[in-house]
Amino acid sequence: MRRITRRAFTVAALTAAAAVPGTGGAAARGRGADGGRAEFRGMWLATVANRDWPSRPGLPPAQQQAELLRYLDVAVTRRLNTVIFQVRPTADALWPSPYEPWSEYLTGTQGRDPGWDPLGFAVREAHRRGLELHAWFNPYRIANHTDPSRLVPTHPARLHPDWAVPYGGKLYYNPGLPEVRGFVQDAILDAVERYDIDGVHFDDYFYPYPVAGETFDDDAAYEEYGGDFETRADWRRANIDLLVRETAERVRGARSPGGGRGPGAGRGPGRSRWHRRRRPHHRPVRFGISPFAIWRNQATDPAGSDTRAGVQTYDDLYADTRKWVREEWIDYIVPQVYWNIGFPAADYAKLVPWWAETVAGTRVHLCVGEALYKAGAPGQPPAWQDPAELSRHLTFARRHPRVRGHIFFSAKEVAEDRTGAMARVVADHYPGPTVPPRTV
Repeated sequence: MRRITRRAFTVAALTAAAAVPGTGGAAARGRGADGGRAEFRGMWLATVANRDWPSRPGLPPAQQQAELLRYLDVAVTRRLNTVIFQVRPTADALWPSPYEPWSEYLTGTQGRDPGWDPLGFAVREAHRRGLELHAWFNPYRIANHTDPSRLVPTHPARLHPDWAVPYGGKLYYNPGLPEVRGFVQDAILDAVERYDIDGVHFDDYFYPYPVAGETFDDDAAYEEYGGDFETRADWRRANIDLLVRETAERVRGARSPGGGRGPGAGRGPGRSRWHRRRRPHHRPVRFGISPFAIWRNQATDPAGSDTRAGVQTYDDLYADTRKWVREEWIDYIVPQVYWNIGFPAADYAKLVPWWAETVAGTRVHLCVGEALYKAGAPGQPPAWQDPAELSRHLTFARRHPRVRGHIFFSAKEVAEDRTGAMARVVADHYPGPTVPPRTV
């Protein structure tokens, strides 16, 4: 893949800005056409189970490419500046990875070469449109079933069956095994080192969400590696802390000569015909995480948020999201504040200020994850039937200067906009394009 240089990227951003009437070149100078500051304006582009793209597996490459281009064009039309593209949905790959098989969501068969390179294509075409492309990786999910025999024979989870844990109808890598942590990082760093991506992005899956009546069986790993911890919960949190901290270190070092190749590097199962010589890139790569929005409820911990949700990332997913911000292991955080203003158990108007206070005094950028998919959806509370609800979120967030933007879930809804909620956001808040804030 031809690398897009910083100068070419800036020219692309200026060209994209000029394509929108009345915007001029403000976006390329780091501020919006309305004179506002730089901010994240993004959308998640999900590929797991063909949620957004491709519309179904097995489409010809030209049709898959055309669908992907339409989403990138929609992002420009909506005056967004960032696309978070899911490239490792289930321990697989949407690029020619030497570590993991091609995703079944491309061809319908795991491991089958689709005949083109979706990640390389997406990076190139996003940059041509002045968009940032952040590569979205799910660290530990292997499959949306529990049968290893359904995986391709060369899948790492079949070569190392002790790495896999069935739970809640799905199969996961065991976060408690150091060799798993190293392998996951190697698989991610392959994409960082080979493509001019703008960010590495994790979603909210670390240890799996609790399933009533089931136990995540990591007894053997805990017995071997958990001796220095008072509780299994502390050990599990330490495992996720290590994943986040080590990934951050390797991502930040990946674009200097020889950087990024930390412990465990080079365990890939072979070089594919797609494999390119690794080379350094020059644009810094951001590392961001989009967690479930509740670290802990205030009733559990006085430092927690004024919420009463059933899931707390610290206690249930063993993800100490507040610590990652305070330690500045990540460059940006996108809590999924997927509730309306006034929702009793988890009020948008209480969570956004809590997160704004959490990032205070750090260099971590706060972006808010927005539940566009709920707008007008059957069964959602009345607030979500009002096309103005989402716009009110952005109006509220603007009272908190530490909020540096919004990411919308997900691309399908950004394009379809069944109630006009996204169009309302654009009309009310995005009068012209802008660029994302730079990493401090």
